[in-house]
Amino acid sequence: MSGPVGNRVGFVAIGRNEGERLRRCLTALRGMGVPVVYVDSGSTDGSVEFARGTGAFVVELDTGGGFTMARGRNAGWRALRGQFPEVELVHFIDGDCEIIPGWLDEAVRFLDAQPQAAVVCGRRCERFPARSVYNRLMDIEWNTPAGEARSCGGDALMRLALVEKAGGFNEVLIAGEEPELCQRLRGEGWKIWRLPHDMTLHDAAMTSFGQWWKRHVRGGYGAMDVALRLAAAGLTGRDVLFAEQVRSARRWVGGTVLVLVVGIVAAPVTGMSWMVPVTCLALAAVWGLQAARIAWGIRRRAASPGAAVAYGFFTMLAKWPQVMGQRKYAADRRAGRTAQIIEYKQ
Repeated sequence: MSGPVGNRVGFVAIGRNEGERLRRCLTALRGMGVPVVYVDSGSTDGSVEFARGTGAFVVELDTGGGFTMARGRNAGWRALRGQFPEVELVHFIDGDCEIIPGWLDEAVRFLDAQPQAAVVCGRRCERFPARSVYNRLMDIEWNTPAGEARSCGGDALMRLALVEKAGGFNEVLIAGEEPELCQRLRGEGWKIWRLPHDMTLHDAAMTSFGQWWKRHVRGGYGAMDVALRLAAAGLTGRDVLFAEQVRSARRWVGGTVLVLVVGIVAAPVTGMSWMVPVTCLALAAVWGLQAARIAWGIRRRAASPGAAVAYGFFTMLAKWPQVMGQRKYAADRRAGRTAQIIEYKQ
């Protein structure tokens, strides 16, 4: 391949029953002429056979070990290291994403020019943002500011030696494994950068409320897990990733439930039957004002005012499934159960 890439870069793609999304992902990578490792987590849709047909080196995870994205990525970079020892940089990509032409050269040039940078990423864009409100929400979510960052997402270019030295991703995490690794790298003095360039096209294929709800249950579970692990490691303040997200969801949901219970109990005792509807209206107003505040803050990143309003509304609504995820995490921890991936895709 021309440009700064040569044989220095390899890709690790992970997937589970991604179907046509994986076909687009691997077809684009095949055209780049770089080593590709595909890690499959128990697909039943022919993904493994297709991946082998593209020339990718395929790793099939043992179904007995449980599936997490972190486990898949670790298996991928280790296979890349073993099969292609000349590779210096590993680009992780999810199987529902397609690399955008020109991105890889830009990312490699940046790492070459920034020796203290361990990770570089760009903007993940939704392929079909108009297909559902949930796709539009994710497109806004991916549109984060460029510059030095605290973490990356599932698509990013990393220095393979640093990933290896850090021990890779924490395989017990069902979500938040990339920020957790980035936190450890930053703790060693390395930097994470986000460039103002489109990096990948992501196909969320999120068309139902149930999918959206499950995604945020998973997010709440993963956020609680990462925050508690970092706090237990002695980190404090902003270094405890997701801590504020966890607290915010608990405050809003817990406070709302408490106020409702007090109103319902107090109404018959005091004889003020109007207390319950007034309490409900007041809570709705407070939640609505916060949603409006979020919408105003996000307006420049949204494609339209309507999209910004939807983002504010669903950001507040998401606190309920996030708390459900937190409660599930607490229950699993008390019972000594191993976390299992929470799937939300069709």
